[in-house]
Amino acid sequence: MQAEERQHRIEEYLQKVEFASLDELSEFVDASTSTVRRDLTILETKGTVQRTHGGARLVNPRSDEFMFSARDTHQLAEKEAIAKACAGLIRPNQSIIIDAGTTVYHVARYLEDKRPQIITNSLPVANLFAGDNRLEIVISGGVIYPRLGVLVGPLAVEAFSKIHADVAIMGAGGITLDGITNSHGLLIDIQRAMIRAAQKVIVCLDHTKFGRISVSSLCDLDCIDTIVTDSGAPKDLVEALRSRELEVVVAPA
Repeated sequence: MQAEERQHRIEEYLQKVEFASLDELSEFVDASTSTVRRDLTILETKGTVQRTHGGARLVNPRSDEFMFSARDTHQLAEKEAIAKACAGLIRPNQSIIIDAGTTVYHVARYLEDKRPQIITNSLPVANLFAGDNRLEIVISGGVIYPRLGVLVGPLAVEAFSKIHADVAIMGAGGITLDGITNSHGLLIDIQRAMIRAAQKVIVCLDHTKFGRISVSSLCDLDCIDTIVTDSGAPKDLVEALRSRELEVVVAPA
C-alpha cells in the first residue's frame, strides 16, 4: 500500500472512531508501528490529526456522537430505569469497576448508599464522588480525553490489568447473539482489561443497542454474566440471550 493511500485510510478510520491507538492503526492498515508514526506525523502537519501518547485523534470530528454530554441526553428515561435496576444487583461494600459509558454513569448515581469501593476511568464518575469522604475512589492512569470524559491509552489498560474487583459495570455500543461490540478501539482495550479484572460482569444497554453491531468487537457473550436493559428491548432477542444462560434483567418502564 502506498503512503498516500495508507494515510487516507487512517484519516477515514479516525472519522469513524475519532481516537485510536498506534497498534490499532497499525493493524488496520497492515503496516509497522514505525510506518504509522511517520504517517501520523505527516497528517499532523496537515492539521487533520493530532498525535497523542500511544495513538492519535481527529482534530475536527464530523459529529458530537462521542461527546459525553451529548450522548447523555439520549434515552434518559431508559437510562434511569436501567440504573435503578442495576444498582439493585449490587451488594454493600463491594469493589466495583465502572466504565466511561453514560448509562453506567447513571448507575453510579444510585450506588452511594451501598458504600462501594469504586475503580474507574470515567472523569464524570470520579467527579460525582469527589466530595464524598465515605467512599474510596480509585482512578486509573492514562491520557485525559475531555470529549469522551475518559482516561484512555496504555496506562489505563495497565491499571485495570493489576486489580481485582467483585463487579464490573459496563456499557457498550451494541449486542447480538454473536457478542458485544463498541464504537471505540481504545475503549475496547480498556473494557477487555476490566472484564478480566472482575469476578462478575454486568453490561447495561438500552433497547436501541439490541440487534446493533458497532465498529469494534468487545467480547463473546460467555465473557459476561448479566445484561440490564429497559422494557423496550425486543422480547425475542431477550429470550434468545436467556437461552444462552445469561441473566437478563428488564427494568420496568
